[in-house]
Amino acid sequence: MRVLAAMSGGVDSAVAAARAVDAGHEVVGVHLALSASPGTLRTGSRGCCSKEDAGDARRAADVLGIPFYVWDFADRFKEDVIDDFVAAYAAGETPNPCLRCNEKIKFSALADRALALGFDAVVTGHYARLDDGVLRRAVDADKDQSYVLAVLNAEQLSRAMFPVGDTPKPRIREEAAERGLAVANKPDSHDICFIPSGDTQAFLGAKIGIRPGAVVDADGRKLADHEGVHGFTIGQRKGLGLPGPAADGKPRYVTGIDPDSGTVRVGSVEDLQVWTVLAERAIWTSGAAPDGPIECVAQVRAHGGTAPAVAEAVGDGLAVRLREPLTGVARGQAVVLYRPDPLGDEVIGSGTISGTGGVDSTPVASDAGSGTR
Repeated sequence: MRVLAAMSGGVDSAVAAARAVDAGHEVVGVHLALSASPGTLRTGSRGCCSKEDAGDARRAADVLGIPFYVWDFADRFKEDVIDDFVAAYAAGETPNPCLRCNEKIKFSALADRALALGFDAVVTGHYARLDDGVLRRAVDADKDQSYVLAVLNAEQLSRAMFPVGDTPKPRIREEAAERGLAVANKPDSHDICFIPSGDTQAFLGAKIGIRPGAVVDADGRKLADHEGVHGFTIGQRKGLGLPGPAADGKPRYVTGIDPDSGTVRVGSVEDLQVWTVLAERAIWTSGAAPDGPIECVAQVRAHGGTAPAVAEAVGDGLAVRLREPLTGVARGQAVVLYRPDPLGDEVIGSGTISGTGGVDSTPVASDAGSGTR
């Protein structure tokens, strides 16, 4: 096939491109310029998309002997990922920008351009596996990225390739060194790529500004003031601006966020327990929603937060009833459903969390406000 290899400048995408070459495909490398003003250097493992990253990707392509280009997607990335991220936090949600980047940039904007230019598929260094169109977890559980790829529909998956998902990360680094790729020992990127400082609150504060509100307890008693709901997320324990623990000596956690009134509610860890989840914008990797309730394993965070559950399509969304409670479930994150077979590695579908509920309750939108955006 004629394939386009998305090369970030890291070791995973370099080895993915190399394996595509080994498989006999006609491979062209492309680096996405996602920042309107990229820095020259990365700061350790923080950030990406710097001029250094573009240079690393070009050198890897040279070693592989493939054509290489840089495509400017900065405007699209700002609109679909950064602006969406800021708007979600302003609405009291906790978004995952990697999900949106995969959905809107790498497997939509990039893939659409690739197809228009006559390419058959897009190759990336994501840690996941594709088996006849079925999205599965990676062999390396610590690096698995199937959660952030579960926003892809059947058509998008049909034109994707994940060559490194069947290999543990240490072996990928060894292979890169054996191939003479200079990125073999380059640190992995962490945190949010467009916030290289790692200070998300400062970034959001500069974008959103001060929007005063109150921190209250479960009974509505005011405990403190704050400068904006964007500084909080469900399950947060530190940085609440409170003078100390609750009267019983136990720590307090954020249990509710009302973006309309600016109210942040805190309570005990028991108050965080969720038994039901409602999600919108459901995506079914098979291309069709199930006819009725299905047994599954639900995951609500990129790493961790899993429980056996029963899920059902509801209109364009889905409802999930957990068999075990989860905590720290926030609107704006994704709930991803996996098939509960012995391996438990097949993705069934996903949706964007829009509400939660307690035991024996119907999932509802955030009880603290609409969060409309």
